[in-house]
Amino acid sequence: MTESARGRGGSTPFGTERDPSRVVAFSDAVIAIAVTLLVLEIRPPEDTRHLLHGLAALWPSYLAYGVTFMLIGQVWANHHVMFDQIRTADRVVLFLNTVLLMDIAFLPFAASVLAGAFRDGHGERTAVVLHGVAFELAAVLFNAIWAYARRHRGLLVSTLDPAGVRAIGRRFRLALTWIAVGTLLGAVLPALGVAVIAAFIPFYWLPIRGEITRARPR
Repeated sequence: MTESARGRGGSTPFGTERDPSRVVAFSDAVIAIAVTLLVLEIRPPEDTRHLLHGLAALWPSYLAYGVTFMLIGQVWANHHVMFDQIRTADRVVLFLNTVLLMDIAFLPFAASVLAGAFRDGHGERTAVVLHGVAFELAAVLFNAIWAYARRHRGLLVSTLDPAGVRAIGRRFRLALTWIAVGTLLGAVLPALGVAVIAAFIPFYWLPIRGEITRARPR
């Protein structure tokens, strides 16, 4: 083995170019399990003699399911946007992504608490704050991963220009602010807090500026 292939002290370096595809595959699996668990929290009515009324009474569960599913879907989509631009994952990226997945795995529980509080009419403020904080933590971790990758440009693909780096960063910071506002409003007016967070869903599905390159006319 040549001297240039060895690290300091004669040791052989390894893992310097860790392909993030396994990180994405593992993350996809955890996210898929999380969204599947959401529907398991919706329990069918026990009184089938008044089935229609019983199904209608489950509206808090439908609401929590729909909002949480779409928000997790956004986490999944933007996770791909982020890791499309990360060419190698060091241990810091792996750690932060693991904490992010731990938070995502917690979201079905937060959705169940939210549905139960609105169904029973008690503890709505606490439930909305719990639900919002769980997603706020996800936003914090997205920003942490991207900020770390920006500082260590060797982790990013060479085709990403500074404008693209800033565009992705702006989208992640917007999530941080928007969800925080919805969570704070939910601590006072639970329905308004849920509405603000839910309003984030259609906007956040819009593509990031510069994400798709337009074909040049011939």
